[in-house]
Amino acid sequence: MFDLDSWQEIYHTLKSNKLRTFLTAFGVFWGIFMLVIMLGSGRGLENGVYEGMGDFATNSVFMWAQPTSMPYKGFDRGRRYNFNNDDTKAIRREVSEIKYLAPRLQAFGGNGENNVVRNLKSGAFSILGDVPEFNKIDPVEITNGRFLNELDLEESRKVLVIGKNVFEALFEADENPINQYIRVNGVYFKIIGTFASKHNQGWGEYQNQSIFMPFTTLQKTYNYGSMVGHYSVTAKAGVSASLVEKKVKNLLKKRHHVHPNDERAIGSNNVEEEFNKINGLFNGIAFLVWIVGTGTLIAGVIGVSNIMLVIIKERTKEIGIQRAIGATPNRIIKQILAESVVLTGIAGSVGLLAGIWLLELIDYGISSSGGGGGTFSNPTIDIGLALTALVILITAGMLSGLIPAKRAVSIKPIDALRSE
Repeated sequence: MFDLDSWQEIYHTLKSNKLRTFLTAFGVFWGIFMLVIMLGSGRGLENGVYEGMGDFATNSVFMWAQPTSMPYKGFDRGRRYNFNNDDTKAIRREVSEIKYLAPRLQAFGGNGENNVVRNLKSGAFSILGDVPEFNKIDPVEITNGRFLNELDLEESRKVLVIGKNVFEALFEADENPINQYIRVNGVYFKIIGTFASKHNQGWGEYQNQSIFMPFTTLQKTYNYGSMVGHYSVTAKAGVSASLVEKKVKNLLKKRHHVHPNDERAIGSNNVEEEFNKINGLFNGIAFLVWIVGTGTLIAGVIGVSNIMLVIIKERTKEIGIQRAIGATPNRIIKQILAESVVLTGIAGSVGLLAGIWLLELIDYGISSSGGGGGTFSNPTIDIGLALTALVILITAGMLSGLIPAKRAVSIKPIDALRSE
């Protein structure tokens, strides 16, 4: 690239004023370092939130019955009602935009009372009545056996799929729970599968403490008749979850004689809306990171530009001597630009590597401390993006010295020799 004399001259120039060289290099280093850290931190926060959602269907809506807030057709406000199996059939029949529909029930107990027993071991767990479709809306990881199927529902089989924490409380680690029996509120059920939640923190812990029972079995076992606790629905591809939510609510209000304008009679949680808000938040964070990061890079470029102006001004006489002994203008310009490239290249590369190293250290610290699966996970950056920023910074630093270098070599050698 350059001969030995060129490298020695670059080294001598940078070494001749160590403080100035250090401050210039630090500005470049800090710009790249902060950009890497901010990009990695933003990605770590995004990874943590999305990992916490597991494989949750982001186009889903949950709906449950609540006391009415408006009188209608002779019914007073505050009336309580429940969804039922006929509602499930009506929704499947009349709302064609639905992809998956999953009614669910939760049994009483499990709130501090030991409702599950196996031999001498017992525990308090949530008993949930589910259908196979629910595992397509909020999937769990089947670690042994299988999930519920349609025959389990049709025949109201006394079978269970138990969570990880339930298995750990009732069985030894080397035991196989499949086809074993446990007693739930005095009734024996056969275990057909075990699962682990794909979520982390609160919801993941709740799922791991849960037991899935066929929906129809739970209705009969607990004398719930045809009652439905709540619905989980997902929209077909290309259909808004909000549209499905509106159509299902209108249908349920009509079937249960609820005022069309009563917004409190049916509670709901639109996951699609929440997911869009989260996406908007992370887009905003990414925009802010780039604004701050770009500002930091610009500050580094300005620092390089200022220092090059000072260096070239100080070396006007030196440039005049070089010109006088035969150095061409292009040779001098290349030498000055090479100094800028070397300085920004080394400082920028060190900043890039330091930022990546710190992110890896943070990730290792989180993993080794058992803190994985929180709201911050696997902080990474796009290496190509970081290298592009480094190249832009080096190029900008080089160009910042081009104009003053051209100005310096445009001065006649005799005039350059006379400069102080």
